[in-house]
Amino acid sequence: MGIRPLSAAVFLDRDGVINRITVAKGVPHPPRALREFVFLPKVAAACRKLRRVGLKLVVVTNQPDVARGTQTRARVAAMNARVSARLPVAGVLTCFHDNDDGCLCRKPKPGLLRKAAARWRLNLKRSFIVGDRWSDVAAGRAAGCRGILIKKSYSQAGRCRPDWTARDLAGAAEIILRTIEHESH
Repeated sequence: MGIRPLSAAVFLDRDGVINRITVAKGVPHPPRALREFVFLPKVAAACRKLRRVGLKLVVVTNQPDVARGTQTRARVAAMNARVSARLPVAGVLTCFHDNDDGCLCRKPKPGLLRKAAARWRLNLKRSFIVGDRWSDVAAGRAAGCRGILIKKSYSQAGRCRPDWTARDLAGAAEIILRTIEHESH
């Protein structure tokens, strides 16, 4: 039995990329409860397009409100289960730590991406990350991925160097599909 080749992946941030968030005083906040968890328009179609060309989709999400005591692991798990049930993702990897915990999996560090690469045999150099914050793009760059920043008022784009920017996940998917098509020629 031969060794399977490494797959390319698209790493997706969750809040603000896949689902709606609220922004208060310039700061984005994830949904507090499952009833508030609403998928953004065109997300499912964009994910299906990416899967159709053989890309593995992995959600990588920071959820520091658990460490801060304002959210529970159970509620986050329920939201992640909804993502897994509705979208063609291989899995959802979550960091529950806060900024000062020194965690290697909390974006902008690349730990979640490296963990996914080991679990699903992913080629990070051929992979992409799509996020709405500078820390998503920085994590992807640290792991060797190409980054697409979904520009929002809170993105802090000046703190990262995305390869591309997009308005939403559908736009990011089109960039990825064009890039893959170009590279295959």
